[in-house]
Amino acid sequence: MALSAVATLARCPIWLSSSSTWSVYHISRLIVKKHSRKHCWRTMASTASPQATTHEKITAPYGSWKSPITADVISGATKRLGGTAVDEKGRLFWLESRPVEAGRAVLVQAPEKPGDEPIDITPKEFSVRSLAQEYGGGAFKIQGDTLVFSNYKDQRLYRQSIDSRDSSASPLTPDYGGPLVCYADGVFHSSFNRYITIREDRRKDSLNPTTTIVSVKLNEKNIREPEVLVGGNDFYAFPRLDPKGERMAWMEWGHPNMPWDRSEIWVGYFSENGDICKRICVAGGDPALVESPTEPKWSSEGELFFITDRRNGFWNIYKWMESENKVLPVYCLNAEFSTPLWTFGISSYDIVQSDKEKNLIACTYRQKGQSYFGILDDACSKLSLIVIPFTDISNITLGINCIYIEGASGVHPLSIAKVALDDNKSSAIDFKIVWSSSPDSTKYGSYFSKPEFIEFPTEVPGQNAYAYFYPPTNPNHQASQDEKPPLLLRSHGGPTGETRGVLSLNYQYWTSRGWAIVDVNYGGSTGYGREFRERLLGRWGIVDVSDCCSCAKFLVDGGKVDGERLCITGSSAGGYTTLAALTFRETFKAGASLCGVGDLKLLRAETHKFESHYIDNLIGNEDDCFQRSPINFVEKISCPILLLQGLEDKVVPPDQARKIYQAVKEKGLPVALVEFEGEQHGFRKAETIKFALEQQMVFFARTVGHFAVADDITPINIDNFD
Repeated sequence: MALSAVATLARCPIWLSSSSTWSVYHISRLIVKKHSRKHCWRTMASTASPQATTHEKITAPYGSWKSPITADVISGATKRLGGTAVDEKGRLFWLESRPVEAGRAVLVQAPEKPGDEPIDITPKEFSVRSLAQEYGGGAFKIQGDTLVFSNYKDQRLYRQSIDSRDSSASPLTPDYGGPLVCYADGVFHSSFNRYITIREDRRKDSLNPTTTIVSVKLNEKNIREPEVLVGGNDFYAFPRLDPKGERMAWMEWGHPNMPWDRSEIWVGYFSENGDICKRICVAGGDPALVESPTEPKWSSEGELFFITDRRNGFWNIYKWMESENKVLPVYCLNAEFSTPLWTFGISSYDIVQSDKEKNLIACTYRQKGQSYFGILDDACSKLSLIVIPFTDISNITLGINCIYIEGASGVHPLSIAKVALDDNKSSAIDFKIVWSSSPDSTKYGSYFSKPEFIEFPTEVPGQNAYAYFYPPTNPNHQASQDEKPPLLLRSHGGPTGETRGVLSLNYQYWTSRGWAIVDVNYGGSTGYGREFRERLLGRWGIVDVSDCCSCAKFLVDGGKVDGERLCITGSSAGGYTTLAALTFRETFKAGASLCGVGDLKLLRAETHKFESHYIDNLIGNEDDCFQRSPINFVEKISCPILLLQGLEDKVVPPDQARKIYQAVKEKGLPVALVEFEGEQHGFRKAETIKFALEQQMVFFARTVGHFAVADDITPINIDNFD
């Protein structure tokens, strides 16, 4: 139930009438249905904040401030990034999802000369996106002039020339009459002129598809069924070939584990005909050793590296000694060098230089809410930190004499930066942003609220949790001295995920209007090691809810926010935390759930294969599911709720929101349900993003805010309120 913060908010026009409780609106393929103690603070910005204006500020209530950061700006300007690649000529490519094109994902080539425009590689009738494991990722691969990609509509693999601009894409895999078979995370195997990839086959069972590693022939006139190379387990990822194409490493895991619980790294040896004739379990096979190895990668000298958490409970880099079948640590640190595998194609490190003497590894790690970038020398186990403006880093891609880094900071939105290192690979001599998810965001710099990293006490003595606090910020407005701002607390998805303190125009939409935002990393979040991550095992709906309430109380006690105007929101698993907090606690005065879970038993029965046993680990037995499902205790809810739901959501089906809506409505509490046609688990269309964001703002303002918003927004009808 992972869902990125950028993708969760948004979409739809604002001219809807609210006169009829039982109206159904059809607008631009949108359906709006109204069935009727210890602590610390650290600012997460990498550059000095813009100078504020010196004129006298307007005094107005928090929440009512005027801001140029509108929902139109957010919905139209914020793109999503689906991966980067560099070809043999050193050209950079990236995959961007465009809200203004209904979320279409397009592969783009960086301009070769300064002043030139980026070049769209993907033909207009295609969208590069995989639906494997629902969350996708790893949707394309480039080698030489050849691009192989997954097409969103039919999920087939296609081949395309990237140098021939008028080249059409031709299919490589069979047509099954619909998106029944998905592919992701592929690599070229030149020795056999084929493409090796993960396949998820839903032809026999859509809820329990078969996942295998398969080979797809290239340059075949007749399309053939892919050949299975590795199978038998529930899940596979990271098929990676050594430089000679003689060995393949991969990651696998099986129910009831998630990939961050327990997994295995294997190496297989190819026979003369291309089959796997021998295989060795490199890591994860010892039942007495709890670990979750991930991200296998070969050096140019044929040495295998990967990341695992076997020694200290943190994902660190290790190396396999093939001759002895031993695993040795390259560098140990109480920090996370990788992230949970929600999507395919993660690349937390890359090998910059390799010879018989040593390997230099470009890597990133997370520690205490911040990312660091460095070069690791495996021969002497030395990590040299390299200072760059990003405080958050996701993926690393090796270029020619440079490194491309996907990252962000408190003043940088998600971006791709080109980083050049000195000859010793010990410092950055050049840092240049080559792509930005919100390229026009700098014009709003004086309105930006910088995230402040906070550590707050939980209800468990001696245990702390973490969050990012964004205070209200506007160069033209201020509130009276005796007023405290309303708070919107965000509970991230997953729940095995992590929120990060970076520039999000979505958050600035709220803070520039006078809201305080706090984004919580409750117990169970990633980024703080296995022990912190496992606080949630068997206690989902308890620990996360408790920590969110503790964070809100911490801010109230510190005089940062108004205790009578505490609101909570979340998407997917965060939507469940939102509903559970509103049901089993009385801390918050209103809430908004996006694609949220209200009935754990129903989720267990209906969710997709990847997460089909996730609840077993997080909740427990059927009685636990009943006791922690908000739908069964609606009588405990005592405040307004807004529900936003995609009608094509297969992770959290629409019935979840409908059941909560009907139950809350029958109780007589203020409630509204908005369903979006054509949206899945997370909103991708610009009009959805706009509508959902604006309606959350107006909903909270009307029900608990005690202020009028400055924007011209027509509110939806709220049952039992209007």
